Amino acid sequence: MSLKLEDVEIAFWIPPLIAFLISFFTSMGGLSGAFLLLPFNVSILGFNTPAVSATNHLYNSVAIPGGVYRYFKEGRMVWPLTAVIILGTLPGVVVGTLIRLNYLPDPKNFKLFAAGVLIYIGFNLIRDLLNKKPQSNKDIRSKKNLESKAHPKVVVKQFSLVKIIYDFDDEIFSVNSFPIFFLSLAIGIVGGVYGIGGGAILAPVLITVFALPVYTIAGPALMGTFVTSLASVIFYQILAPFYPELNVAPNWMLGFLYGIGGFIGIYLGARTQKFMPAKFIKWILVFCIFTPAIKYIWDFLN
Repeated sequence: MSLKLEDVEIAFWIPPLIAFLISFFTSMGGLSGAFLLLPFNVSILGFNTPAVSATNHLYNSVAIPGGVYRYFKEGRMVWPLTAVIILGTLPGVVVGTLIRLNYLPDPKNFKLFAAGVLIYIGFNLIRDLLNKKPQSNKDIRSKKNLESKAHPKVVVKQFSLVKIIYDFDDEIFSVNSFPIFFLSLAIGIVGGVYGIGGGAILAPVLITVFALPVYTIAGPALMGTFVTSLASVIFYQILAPFYPELNVAPNWMLGFLYGIGGFIGIYLGARTQKFMPAKFIKWILVFCIFTPAIKYIWDFLN
């Protein structure tokens, strides 16, 4: 059996497999993998209408709950941080969706925009990798604790409109709520245009700028992406009749096929996060990000 999309016919088992392979690794850093599904949709499937963004949001809505459940079960969900992220990204994604429909319907311009987002993410990851300090005794102990049966859990010490303070593995982390809110709002707008919910940009920023451990930001980033993506799917579907000249509504079959593979991949990725070298995974992500970005820029210039 196969799925017909635009002028391309693809076997039913390929989208779940692609989503599984991508999401297994990206979920360890708090990413759903939607930002890497987009190049596959555009370049391989020829799927480059506004509906591709809606389909990416549908994939997030189906795939992410497995990973969120795993992080919650292991006690690594920082719920105050999650709330701030959702409050910022949710309205941002709505604005981004309107921008996508009204100002970026042309595939050529969309490719250039997608390349810019991918490059931004890639440089953040590279900067984090190159600035990596040698492992301290505490880092080594923390990794051993995470790999043992007695996993350290998040303990929230303070949550207000101004500050979030929590304890993880005997270390206190403190962040200001307002910068994260406004950053989430801006990233939500970009994510709404790109069809990723914003988590793919937010997670690297939380790691590199706010110096929060990847073990505690992965769950909140995924949860924020899930809520905003679910809202975006509904928003795209409602707006579809108002844009009859554009293909706006999500491709439900393709989105669910991606979602099935992504659900399994994100769950297993969250489960095995503590056993995988973060540096190795980030270098894989850098390669996966810059390859389609360079191709999109080349396509735009030619």
